[in-house]
Amino acid sequence: MQLIGIALVRLLDVIIFAILIRVVVSWIPVSRNNAFIRLVYQVTEPILGPIRALIQKSEVGRNMMIDFSPIIAFLLIQVVQRIIANAFGVGMIVG
Repeated sequence: MQLIGIALVRLLDVIIFAILIRVVVSWIPVSRNNAFIRLVYQVTEPILGPIRALIQKSEVGRNMMIDFSPIIAFLLIQVVQRIIANAFGVGMIVG
């Protein structure tokens, strides 16, 4: 049972890393036609898209110039990781 918890926590680590790659790629001029970049977008958009939509629906988020969805996604994923770690008795390595 603990192995399942470890696998889920590590999967979420991979998603966090993919979001981080997407953030960095958005700052540098890289072709979006690159296969790796398309994969990163395909993995992260199902997470960032709904968060971005919720932000844009809010009064504050309607006129924002900066996309805060990655930050919110990081926070939500970390909360989910802690819940999974506690539920499966998995020790989390911070860092």
